[in-house]
Amino acid sequence: MRIGSSIVLIALGAVLSFALTPGLIPYVNQVIIGYIFMAVGVIGLIVSLIMASSHRTVVHRQEPDVREY
Repeated sequence: MRIGSSIVLIALGAVLSFALTPGLIPYVNQVIIGYIFMAVGVIGLIVSLIMASSHRTVVHRQEPDVREY
């Protein structure tokens, strides 16, 4: 999961939890589903940021062994 999809899940969860009237979707507790989407989005965002920050590579260049006679 990348950063963009994590943000989409957080936004979708917030809409389901706070913006829609309860009971709009029959037989589904949309508030709980919204909270689950937001939790998964936050976890995905944290994991994405950790993976992005640890992806740095450091290249150590060694000077060539040049001998002058």
